Amino acid sequence: MRRTNDNETTTKQNPDMSEHRKYDIQVSATPRFLADQSNPENDHYVFAYTISIRNAGAVAAQLVSRHWIITDADEEVQEVRGLGVVGNQPLLQPGEVFEYTSGCALPTPVGTMQGSYQMVAEDGTHFEAEIPEFTLAVPHTLH
Repeated sequence: MRRTNDNETTTKQNPDMSEHRKYDIQVSATPRFLADQSNPENDHYVFAYTISIRNAGAVAAQLVSRHWIITDADEEVQEVRGLGVVGNQPLLQPGEVFEYTSGCALPTPVGTMQGSYQMVAEDGTHFEAEIPEFTLAVPHTLH
């Protein structure tokens, strides 16, 4: 888990700033297959993913909870909800980044994850940060 402060992209606040820009959390994911923890003969495929959460908005915001939608290649859907991420409810100042790594096991060699983080801004506003869909795949499975 790592926190950084991104001072390279400092922007001046505009009094007419839209609410979207005021509450702007950007999420990206980097997945990888864990062959040493997987057992393909028993339909058990394990993946790790590193999530980067950047507060690109104008106000501090805390990640309170998460909602994941995990879909395997058989189109079986699993939903996961819970407080925080990896035991944390990080408070992100504008420009700050929080990273963490977690994992997921699937019964198929390919699947997807997507979802949202439920956030609370320092001014009390509740909003959601979208987690864009990303693919979990055993190497050389997809073209």
